[in-house]
Amino acid sequence: MTQIWGETRVSPHSSGKTIKPMEEDLSTPGLVPGPPPVNRPNLLTVLCILSLVNGGLTLISSVIIGSFFNQFVVIATDFAEKFKLPGMEMITEGSPMFFFANALLYAVSISGAAMMLGMKKNGFHIYTISQILLILAPMYFYHLPGPSIFDIILTGTFVMLYAIHLKLMKP
Repeated sequence: MTQIWGETRVSPHSSGKTIKPMEEDLSTPGLVPGPPPVNRPNLLTVLCILSLVNGGLTLISSVIIGSFFNQFVVIATDFAEKFKLPGMEMITEGSPMFFFANALLYAVSISGAAMMLGMKKNGFHIYTISQILLILAPMYFYHLPGPSIFDIILTGTFVMLYAIHLKLMKP
């Protein structure tokens, strides 16, 4: 007789005697004590991992660029002139506060994605709000007339794909 996550099972090889079940039977190979596994759809897992990787890399790069902004401006200006990259002057004429704000918003986004990986519905709301603020941040810091259409499409796609899994998440 074995107790697995609160269930009592009788082995077909037992002598038929009733044995008081133990809290956990660690002698049986393959049993891992703890809570039952989470049934998370593969698509949700992939979305969360993509969000965590993107958020983590962007968080690190934003902190580094914000911390060494003056050196970044020199390197980026030389790079833009050498390879004739249009639009780089907008970034180099900005402020390190943009990168620190981005880092903060990506940290919040990462926490939301991690919560959704744990099947918590609040993670969706945290992730969505941080993503909306990330779309609006360049408009505030660089006084742009509107958001990037690419950012809207990509973020909107992720939010919609996360939203279809909301009914499976716990409050």
